[in-house]
Amino acid sequence: MNRIHVVQTNTQELQEAISRTLQQELESLKKDFSKPTNTDELLTRKEASEFLKINLSTLHHWTKKSKIKSYGIANRRYYKKNELLECLTIVK
Repeated sequence: MNRIHVVQTNTQELQEAISRTLQQELESLKKDFSKPTNTDELLTRKEASEFLKINLSTLHHWTKKSKIKSYGIANRRYYKKNELLECLTIVK
């Protein structure tokens, strides 16, 4: 924790010190918020269907037709969020 000693400090110097500290904190927060979200995260079937705003049967058909890649562990299916975004195409 930074401490400011207010000894023989005038109002202008105090305001500048507070301003510098606030500016540093804001820059730190900007860096945290500007980091890209984790798009490599795995989504369950339900999460993927909610993300794409489709029902589970449509997700199943798209997966069967290889429109969307799925990954499996045992009987579970997962979808990579970044690959779901890549599957989206521009509609004219």
